[in-house]
Amino acid sequence: MSQDVERVYTVNLGKVLLSPDNQRAKRAVNMIKEFARHHMKIEQVKLEEDVSHLLWSRGIRHPPRKIRVRMTKTDEGYVLVSIYEGEEESTEKEEKKAEPEPKPAAKPEPAAKPEPKPAAKPEPAAKPEPAAKPEPAAKPEPKPTSKPDDAPEFFRKKDEETKKKPKSKSKD
Repeated sequence: MSQDVERVYTVNLGKVLLSPDNQRAKRAVNMIKEFARHHMKIEQVKLEEDVSHLLWSRGIRHPPRKIRVRMTKTDEGYVLVSIYEGEEESTEKEEKKAEPEPKPAAKPEPAAKPEPKPAAKPEPAAKPEPAAKPEPAAKPEPKPTSKPDDAPEFFRKKDEETKKKPKSKSKD
């Protein structure tokens, strides 16, 4: 075997829940090793430390239901199981980063227009106005403080009901 064989699997650990809760993480480790032996056709299996940490991260009683792993046959004659860090995730992150970048690029264009003309001074005065807009948003917050006046009435009604109940209990 001159080349390493590498495969990615999602191992379902749902059956771990059938074992006693004080042995579930141990059983999950054994299930991953059994899975690797079965699919990679080699008896000797080694788990990377990261896989073990992932299985034990929530304690012995609550291992994850599924785990995505990369299994690699090595020249030394064993299977190495490591966490799969997918290429799909990295491409999604790059796409998300690419979307916000055009937005900041659009903002400098309007800023470039005021620079050649002295009209740039009135525009900074316009910028504090949006800052003034959030202040009215802060003003509605005190309005809910006036609404609790309604809430005590509700609680008063509840208090009256609870007062009535003990009276009826004392009568019985």
